[in-house]
Amino acid sequence: MSQKDVGNKVPIYKLKKTEEVMKYYDEWGIENKYDKDMLDWNYTGPKETSEVFNRYAKDKEIKIYDAGCGTGLVGVELKKYGFKNFFGADLSQKLLDLVPKNLYQKLEKVDLNKQIEHLDNKFDAVMCVGTFTFGHVKPPALDEFIRITKNKGLICFTINEGIHEEYGFDKKLVELTEKKQWKKIEFFKSDYIASKDVNAWLGLYEVTK
Repeated sequence: MSQKDVGNKVPIYKLKKTEEVMKYYDEWGIENKYDKDMLDWNYTGPKETSEVFNRYAKDKEIKIYDAGCGTGLVGVELKKYGFKNFFGADLSQKLLDLVPKNLYQKLEKVDLNKQIEHLDNKFDAVMCVGTFTFGHVKPPALDEFIRITKNKGLICFTINEGIHEEYGFDKKLVELTEKKQWKKIEFFKSDYIASKDVNAWLGLYEVTK
């Protein structure tokens, strides 16, 4: 599916620059239109990734870094399974302001295309849902996710099918596996935004550094 085709279904996919994306999200957050659209579109990313993550993460006390947390949709889903130790990061302060109170331990305004200001091996897991998509976060972020995740920790993410090869995520996943930075546990095509016929690859990897 070309970027033009997807962009007609989800306008933000037409944007190229970080500044354009941030402005769009800030406006999308007004009167909580973002969450309303996600509901209307049947956006299943947070629910699907949380289900997969819960199958393998048995300790409910683990420290989870939610990269590109938006309004906290992943945190809401993970909480249903008993997880509670979330740390959220997003580029849009407007969306962070819409995160339910007391859901996350801490929220940070962060550009995930840059170095993450956390120590090595700080987190037990990283969730990144809906963030690897057109005009958003690029493959090098996976190196940072591995860096801040403890050995044997989990990294769970979605990659929009339209950028998987175009942005080089396919090569990055292989590179990290060959370098024994992580090993694949699950990787499959998910529904993602079913109503828009937009799919994503859903991956769960275990850090093996």
